[in-house]
Amino acid sequence: MKLLLTSGGVTNPSIQAALVELLGRPISDCHALCIPTAQWGHPMCGPKSVRGFVAAEPRWRHFSGLGWASLGVLELTALPTIGARRWVPWVREADVLLADGGDATYLCHWMRESGLADLLPSLTDTVWVGVSAGSMVMTPRIGTYFVEWPSAADDRTLGVVDFSIFPHLDAFPTNTLADAERWAADLGVPAYAIDEQTAIKVVDGTVEVVSEGRWTTFGD
Repeated sequence: MKLLLTSGGVTNPSIQAALVELLGRPISDCHALCIPTAQWGHPMCGPKSVRGFVAAEPRWRHFSGLGWASLGVLELTALPTIGARRWVPWVREADVLLADGGDATYLCHWMRESGLADLLPSLTDTVWVGVSAGSMVMTPRIGTYFVEWPSAADDRTLGVVDFSIFPHLDAFPTNTLADAERWAADLGVPAYAIDEQTAIKVVDGTVEVVSEGRWTTFGD
């Protein structure tokens, strides 16, 4: 699987060019599945924000609203009840999976429960585009700073990549560089702090930062 891990989506021409390169053809020719699941695990999200994401409302113009050939919804909490014979073909037929923000530990739980996490290694041509928690879920840890789901056992996530991500750098009063430094000090793994104009592209283990904004690294 090819990864484009963002804080705020495809927010500038550099990130869009990286996405098109990963897809291998124009966005308008590609079929996407929206994964809203992480939103249910975060107290600031709910039905209105999920609707906005899957309906590609203006707030999501840098993500689900990029002009895909088609948009579908892949709600992970439903998958265990319908069986892999139905949903696995949907995933395999998609060009890109769009994983929205929310709580990364909740998303991780349902990626494992649904079987999607086990399927990822076989999706060699599929592009995963994450926003916030949708990116963080691919890391080994998110830090207790970002755990909002009360049932989370700890801050561990999938570990598809070997670094952690501090998103929304400078976007909120509690997401300053000083906050990121304190967060990174307890992780024990390399980490990136990225703003809304930054993405991390990962292909076959090669990591590239794509940015028209501010980012920094810790511990490498």
